[in-house]
Amino acid sequence: MSLTEDRITAARAAHPGAFRAPLSVRLRRAAGWTLFTGLFVYCLWAFDFSPARIWTGLQRFGDVLGFMFPPYVWSSWEEFWPILEGLGETLSMAFLGTLLGAVVAFPVSFLGAKNINRLGVLRLGVRRGYDVIRAFETLILALIFIRAFGLGPLAGILAIAVSEIGTFAKLFSEAIENTSDRPVDGVKASGGSRLQQIRFGTLPQVMPVIWSVLLYNFESNVRSGTILGIVGAGGIGFLLSDRIAAYRWNEAWSIIFLIIAMVYVIDYLSGLIRARIIGTGELSR
Repeated sequence: MSLTEDRITAARAAHPGAFRAPLSVRLRRAAGWTLFTGLFVYCLWAFDFSPARIWTGLQRFGDVLGFMFPPYVWSSWEEFWPILEGLGETLSMAFLGTLLGAVVAFPVSFLGAKNINRLGVLRLGVRRGYDVIRAFETLILALIFIRAFGLGPLAGILAIAVSEIGTFAKLFSEAIENTSDRPVDGVKASGGSRLQQIRFGTLPQVMPVIWSVLLYNFESNVRSGTILGIVGAGGIGFLLSDRIAAYRWNEAWSIIFLIIAMVYVIDYLSGLIRARIIGTGELSR
């Protein structure tokens, strides 16, 4: 029997409750939307949001952009060398911080994977340790290490490394948990030890994911290294902060452009490496 509009209308009139959510569900939805709308309106009020303020800010932002053009062009190698040195420091900070974080996080991540660590209490404690480390923002860690070790790239390297230990350990352990048991069972059936099961059964599955995570976070840490330099951790961010403080906006824009160019090149090269490791062959992206 085919359904017609008349039959649907008659069924809706006879059984209205079947064509809409129950009252309890509708009340929960209404309460949720009311809470969301109230929170949104409160945030606008608390942060003094107004069209007039936004318009004034856009005008001032336009003035700042006007100061940045035309971009500054360094006329001598002696003048340009500190900029290149700052870019190199930022790149080195990101590389060393990412490397140190990965070296520490890699073995620790196995303790947080339930298919490797069968002790629930230990695994839970390790995972909560990941959360504690990730609770500290890299910028806060940089300020702490600057206080302890002084100004310079060392504080930035340690801040990135400590922050990445928590991030890498969590991501690595989740990747290990999502591996298939079949290769491990094959190594076990061949008489392999527990370490051999991990080495030949688990690691080949998880290493492409680990490399992808490492490369992506390295790109992210290059940008983070720029921010860390502004608070005194060295690198190009320190030079950028100095130019902005001195109202040398055209030179600041040139530094920003170099940072963008460096991040783009790193993103392109890491994309090539990821494609090479994972074997997708999509090198043109």
